[in-house]
Amino acid sequence: MAETNFENVLYEVEAGAAWITVNRPDKLNALNRRTVEEIVAAVRRATDDDGVGSIVLTGSGAKAFVAGADIGEMAELSAEQGQEFARFLQVSLDAIEGARKPVIAAINGFALGGGCELAMACHVRIASDNAKFGQPEVNLGLIPGAGGTQRLPRIVGRGRALDLVLSGDIIDAQEALRIGLANRVVPADDLRAAAADYAKRLSGKSRVAQSRALEAVLHGADLSQSDAMHLESSLFGLCFATEDMREGTSAFLAKRKPEFPGR
Repeated sequence: MAETNFENVLYEVEAGAAWITVNRPDKLNALNRRTVEEIVAAVRRATDDDGVGSIVLTGSGAKAFVAGADIGEMAELSAEQGQEFARFLQVSLDAIEGARKPVIAAINGFALGGGCELAMACHVRIASDNAKFGQPEVNLGLIPGAGGTQRLPRIVGRGRALDLVLSGDIIDAQEALRIGLANRVVPADDLRAAAADYAKRLSGKSRVAQSRALEAVLHGADLSQSDAMHLESSLFGLCFATEDMREGTSAFLAKRKPEFPGR
């Protein structure tokens, strides 16, 4: 099912997964304000759709997932406007990371600057073997402003993050996999099929449990270990009040495949 009421984003639902494609191939899918707004709106649409179990975010064309922010839009910003634009990007990517359903980045080429930050806001990153990652803002006299200085150290560790941010170096998919920036790497021709297969598997799991797991991992990361453990036990307990838990345990004991109602 295709949706056409976005200008810079394509939206379709396929086999229980919402596919959100950044569609500015002439700009290597660079992020301007409207594009970011449309990505967030598409993620919210998918999150609110009971027919969608997971979300896949990718880029159009063969060259780029998202090659970065739109430099032409940023070049003339004042210091105050730059700060406001960074907060806009941060809040937008927080909304993607905070989605109640799994968001998978299918990285089909360059994921640089804001594109790398967008990929890091997704919960899982599947990269084609020709993908490139980096935070090259230092080459423009800038720093990452869409959460890169915060998400990158949490994903790959402070030392590796500082190396990438201070040097502006671009790394390939295998290096991204080695340091944990990518979860898996597949041949470019197999990327869509690999992402679709993974999205289908996630869509068959308990949506309630996935939502609770996302909450535990994402919110727990900002708490002390003791407080995070309390959050985990609270969310674990809430699962026992759900139909999904009853179905999952009943199916296990009956040695059959569960059919989760999502409640």
